Amino acid sequence: MRHMRFLVLFLTLMAVPFGAASADTGKDDGQKIIRNGEQASIKGPASCFTGNVRIDPLYPANNAMRSSGGSVTFEPGARSNWHVHPVGQVLIVTAGLGLTQEWGKPVQIIRPGDVVICPVGVKHWHGAAPNSSMTHISICEEKEPGKVVQWLEPVTDAQYDAR
Repeated sequence: MRHMRFLVLFLTLMAVPFGAASADTGKDDGQKIIRNGEQASIKGPASCFTGNVRIDPLYPANNAMRSSGGSVTFEPGARSNWHVHPVGQVLIVTAGLGLTQEWGKPVQIIRPGDVVICPVGVKHWHGAAPNSSMTHISICEEKEPGKVVQWLEPVTDAQYDAR
């Protein structure tokens, strides 16, 4: 049930990487370790992605820390819809070969070790190259509780193929 709650919160926040405001009292309870395997993977919904996408939640936002993170794996040819972030987004490519594009600009190739900084309010998309999967860590910050992304229209095949 926890993974289902995260999916609902993720979609709300991404409306994904990726979390939700929790009931944080502001009290410092020390470090929290989220163990590998404690959080279920989530299939990227067709309302936000084209192709097969797996979202692995890393950490949720809370009242004291507004950023959240997730690892997103795109199968070959899979991609996000166009979207914008009210506080921006950071992507850290960890595996494979990917593509990203800002509205009105050329498609860019991204590789492991590349860091993509998506500025506030800039319409963009990202995903895997046609013949390679791609994984990135996404870090987003809430502008207000539950708001890290505004999803827009799907990237067309013509837009994706314009490399």
